[in-house]
Amino acid sequence: MPEGIATSDEITVEELQLAARNHGMPLEGLRYDVTPIGMHYLLTHFDIPEADAATWTLSIGGRVRSPLRVSMAEIAARPAVTMAVTMECAGNGRARLHPRPLSQPWLNEAVGTAEWTGTPLRPLLDEAGLEDDAIEVVFAGADHGTQGGVEQDYERSLPVAEAMRDEVLLAYGINGQPLPPQHGYPLRLIVPGWYGMTSVKWLTTITPVAEPFEGFQMDAYRVRQALEDPGTPVTRMQPRSLMVPPGFPDFFTRIRHVEPGRHTLTGRAWSGWGPIARVEVSIDGGSTWKDATLGQQSSHAWVPWTLTWDAAPGERELMTRATDVAGNVQPVDQPWNHHGVSNNMTQRVTVLVRG
Repeated sequence: MPEGIATSDEITVEELQLAARNHGMPLEGLRYDVTPIGMHYLLTHFDIPEADAATWTLSIGGRVRSPLRVSMAEIAARPAVTMAVTMECAGNGRARLHPRPLSQPWLNEAVGTAEWTGTPLRPLLDEAGLEDDAIEVVFAGADHGTQGGVEQDYERSLPVAEAMRDEVLLAYGINGQPLPPQHGYPLRLIVPGWYGMTSVKWLTTITPVAEPFEGFQMDAYRVRQALEDPGTPVTRMQPRSLMVPPGFPDFFTRIRHVEPGRHTLTGRAWSGWGPIARVEVSIDGGSTWKDATLGQQSSHAWVPWTLTWDAAPGERELMTRATDVAGNVQPVDQPWNHHGVSNNMTQRVTVLVRG
């Protein structure tokens, strides 16, 4: 998470180091219902741990009546579920804020939709038997490092009600394959609807607790105007729509070039607060908007959309925004926050229509 605020528009060497380790999904990847593994966005806070499924174990302790310790073989033998889930980094769009919070410099590409295979978490928690005073469940990964001057394992918590949702998975597969090392091999958490920081990778322990968990990663993911503000926790994904940039790009600027005439604009939209109710597209920088046609919705994955565009010669700024069933709408201009999290400003794509 951010270590400060940039004093200029220049990307720092530290940000470049993060960008070299992590990557977003190329926006042409929006063409796929399920994102190929190598195109799915990736963020790792510390080093990728060395792991061996043959010796890996998951421990469940804390406020439970019957502590458990299970091997990967035992987890794989349990009832399996495969579920398409859209996952987005909470810092997506951070690099477009001004001044820029210092951290992984995401633009719009920190997203992907994968088919995760695993076993539901709830039956394991039921077997362990939560004590009546348990209010949160803490998940710890094997990735270890320092952040904000604090040495730590990566740890996040969920309220008990969220952890007990039927769709929360202990995942060991992605797109029909075992998890690769960078995506949490051999075991990770998948929490549909929530930003990606919640889906702890390299999962080692699950600990129900009787008091709110106040670990570093809980404090880091808060929307606040200044570092000393208490802020509000980052939880579910805000609505977002992205389009496949039309035509072909200039290598350096990524400005798009298209021929005049009729084009079909396509993209995807999602929200952690429920299905998408509407996607709008502007071809004139937000002066006017047209409703796109939505495709088939699924429970936890993005929905496709299309719009026909009759392109006349000239420079155009295309934009797209989503509204979910809860009434949340993408903002045209993003309100600023100190950590650069939970951003969902509308996408802008500069297009030169030739002729």
